[in-house]
Amino acid sequence: MIKEHLDKDNLHHAYLIEGDKNNIVPEILKFCRDLNIKISGNPDFCQITIDNFKIDEAFNLRAMSTDKSFTSEKKIFVICVNSFSLDAQNVLLKMFEEPIENTHFFLVAPDANSLLKTLVSRFYVIPARQDLAMEDLAMERQEAEKFISMPLQKRIDFIKELLIETEEQDAEGNEIVALDSTRSKALKFLNILEAVLHSKFVKNFSGLTLLGVPSGTHIVQNSLQICLQHFFKVREFLRMPGSSVKTLMESVALIVPNL
Repeated sequence: MIKEHLDKDNLHHAYLIEGDKNNIVPEILKFCRDLNIKISGNPDFCQITIDNFKIDEAFNLRAMSTDKSFTSEKKIFVICVNSFSLDAQNVLLKMFEEPIENTHFFLVAPDANSLLKTLVSRFYVIPARQDLAMEDLAMERQEAEKFISMPLQKRIDFIKELLIETEEQDAEGNEIVALDSTRSKALKFLNILEAVLHSKFVKNFSGLTLLGVPSGTHIVQNSLQICLQHFFKVREFLRMPGSSVKTLMESVALIVPNL
């Protein structure tokens, strides 16, 4: 719950809230209603949901935040973002150096560690709920472990299902862009898959060492190195506009050994 961090009588100019926006945004909207701030039909309330926040979005946000208020109420910005470009973060850094009176930002992101520390320092940070984070992590690890044990065709089917685009609606029933694009889904799965693979390789390496099989340990080390190098390249290409997410993730399905 984020309400314990929000003081109606002493509202911070900018909050950075870690976690799943589907859980967090309804709480923010409820808090706004408690402040008698309209969340629909109000030109001073803005909700943005975008996967990758680039420099153009940063300049647009800065321009909107400096526009004169249409009402006597507070200006509220609720922004849900999965990742930020470095250029965008630098624009926001300058923007948040000088808070604007009666203008408040609620930035929802999966992980504060992905942002510049200097930018994070401008926010009141509300960390992800540990219980929910651990529960989500456990489920993601289970999916990755299943993927590793699958035959190739099932892995390809899994990738196809993972990359299905979904549409979302806001509280008023209006369609908005889904936060988790195919690229962000792929990157998220790749990260957890790497962690699970690493732990499995370490376990196998320890087991082979105990059995006195030095040649086997060499094979295990080489396999892990090949996987990590390939994952690094896939991440680089996933961040490039126009690259085929499906093809890149299918290459992951091909290279991961069946353990």
